[in-house]
Amino acid sequence: MKSLRVVLALLAAALAAVPVASSQAPAPRVLAIHFDNDVNPVTADYVVGELERAEEEGFAAAVIVLDTPGGLADSMRDIYQKQLALELPVLVYVPTGARAASAGVWIGQAADVLGMAPQSNLGSSTPVAAGGGEIPSDLRRKVINDAAKSLRALAEEHGRNGDWAEEAVRRGSNLTAREALERNVIDLVSPTLPEFLEQADGRRSAPKDLVVHTAGAEIVNVEMSLWKRILDTVIDPNIIVLLMSLGLLGITLELYNPGLIFPGTVGAICLILGLFGLQVLPISWAGILLMLLALCFFIADLFVTSHGALTLAGAASFVFGALILFDPAGPLYDVSLAVALGIAGSIALITAVALTKVVQARMRPSEVGAHSLVGTTGTARHGGQVFANGELWRARAADGSDLSPGDPVEIVDVDESLTLEVRKVGSA
Repeated sequence: MKSLRVVLALLAAALAAVPVASSQAPAPRVLAIHFDNDVNPVTADYVVGELERAEEEGFAAAVIVLDTPGGLADSMRDIYQKQLALELPVLVYVPTGARAASAGVWIGQAADVLGMAPQSNLGSSTPVAAGGGEIPSDLRRKVINDAAKSLRALAEEHGRNGDWAEEAVRRGSNLTAREALERNVIDLVSPTLPEFLEQADGRRSAPKDLVVHTAGAEIVNVEMSLWKRILDTVIDPNIIVLLMSLGLLGITLELYNPGLIFPGTVGAICLILGLFGLQVLPISWAGILLMLLALCFFIADLFVTSHGALTLAGAASFVFGALILFDPAGPLYDVSLAVALGIAGSIALITAVALTKVVQARMRPSEVGAHSLVGTTGTARHGGQVFANGELWRARAADGSDLSPGDPVEIVDVDESLTLEVRKVGSA
């Protein structure tokens, strides 16, 4: 009996411990996607890929830690469409000192919960023309209206201030975190990411109607991989122009001097990387044609006597082509004037040096055949012959005098019969 009581007591203790163990559920996991760059195809691919990973790996939520000056509209659309389509809460947090400008406002307003650190700002979402200029009036109305209503729809569907969303587009309105909270543009103001996740816990998102569970969450931080960062660097407009220039120069040098291998190899690699950048960013065909015209001018100057005029025309064409090459991508993707002038000047200098070598080669005396003896010296031998360049040649004195064996002579000409015309060294 005593042993039975002991067994029952142990069983009761085990049963009492079951609800305690089951109540200790594992902490939710949140994927923190750090995004501190402009919005372009490479960064959009990174963010979209990580959002898909959050859904596939069963994270409780994904949070985009955002700091961006804006970027390309197509890439921005890829990101916020993925936010809307995801079947888990997607939060956006703008950390201390960061900004969510231009395209960043769309990404923020598409969030299920939008929070900011006290020392941060968002806004300035007015579309600009290619190159940062004013959009023509008729087109401007269409572009502004489309952007304003798009942002308003995102804001209102998530229970936020649609009127300010239109102001951000039509007037370039910008708000601090406190102002944005007062005007119902954002949901929370939190000094740190963990505090933001604590405050967001329990909120029901609209329009997804999902409850956010982020209290005590395990934060899994993720940043762009090294490869993505390399690709992001490659699509810098200044880098693209530099790579294209090096590629064309290397291949041209290899064509002029077959067998060098190194210039051709480096040139091919640079050209392929440059073409990748051209494929990723929107480009102006006028810029491409001007840069190709510049290349034609540089090459033509090696064959046409223009006294450097074609080289100067090529440099000017290259600069204008580089400056308008990425106009469709907007002001964030302008080629620096200093970079364009530096590359054009370097190419012009290389072309000028090559042109100088060509002229010198044309003016240099022949280095093959009998005429290569002109200007060299020899020694007179018997029978009116001269020993020069290891061979005996028929010769005559330029002044008609007789040549004595052993006289040192200088060769001044070679006639059609391969007879040397010489003068005695030291004679007038």
